[in-house]
Order: sequence, then structure tokens, then C-alpha cells
Amino acid sequence: MHGTIFTLLKRYVQTQYDHSTWVRLLEASGLSAADFNHKSVYPDEHMYALIGQAAEMTGIPAGELHEKFGEYLVPDLMYMYQKYLDPNWRTLDMLEHTEARMHTQVRREHVENAPPVLDIKRLNENEVLINYVSQRRMGGLAVGIVRGVAAYYDEADRIDVMPTTTEDGERVQIHVRKK
Repeated sequence: MHGTIFTLLKRYVQTQYDHSTWVRLLEASGLSAADFNHKSVYPDEHMYALIGQAAEMTGIPAGELHEKFGEYLVPDLMYMYQKYLDPNWRTLDMLEHTEARMHTQVRREHVENAPPVLDIKRLNENEVLINYVSQRRMGGLAVGIVRGVAAYYDEADRIDVMPTTTEDGERVQIHVRKK
């Protein structure tokens, strides 16, 4: 997993809790206290260990933590990928174009990265069906990102995000509907 995600996880923990919580989380996960480099790639197991320990420390289920972190990531992701975005898009448009515009470009520019494969179908003007496929089994993160995209476009109160499968599988289906 790309170091940028770990850097943002560190900032998320420090924002929601404090720096000492991040240090305790690293120690409990058996990881080095050194900061993750945002330009490097790290084993997925590091993320599993950190989220697992965070779940244990907070009493919040790992899937819920993935979702909260996914929501938190969106402003940074939108900034990082702004050159691929159409300023006229809204939530469903953004979701519909994520695979073709952002993920394809990430795979092309950074072959060591492996974002999930998103098979996205626009069902109609008000609905999108996302089929998330990843061996990482982080569908909760995808659900959180979808919710974060709706919040980014100030549509959170008008967008229903419904995982139709378990969020910890390699294949997760997410139905997104505009009310």
C-alpha cells in the first residue's frame, strides 16, 4: 500500500486523538516508530496491523474504522487527483469516472501501486452500482470514500450508500442512490 495512505492515517489518528496515540498504535502493531515515507510502498499487512490495533484500542470495529478513515481521506484524494476531475461533476459523476480517470492513471504512473478494481455501472440518473474487487479486503474503506465524496460535494444528506455484500470480502458491491 502506498505510503501516502499511511501518512494520512497518521494524520487522521493525530487529528482524532493525539500524537502519543499514534506512537502507541505503532508500538502495539510491532512497527517502527519512524514515519512512513509518502513516496514508498509498504506491505498491506502494516495497514491490517494498525487498523486491528486501533480497533482493539478504541473498541470500534475495524470495518467502521476503515469507513471513518475513508471519509477522512476524500479531501486529500480530491486535491491529489484534481487534474483528472471535471469541475461540473457531482457525487455520482465522480464515482462513475473514478476507475477510468483516477485508478487507471495511478496504475500507469505508479506500477507498484495496486488500487482496487472498480467496475462501476451508472444504473440511471440517480443510481450507481460499484463492484469493488481487491485482495486487500478493504471494502469498508471504499464505502467511507463514497460517503466522503458525497460530503465533499455537499450531498451527504441526499446520497444513500448501501453495501449489498459484506464489506470485508474481496468483492464488495456498493449501491449508491441519490434521494
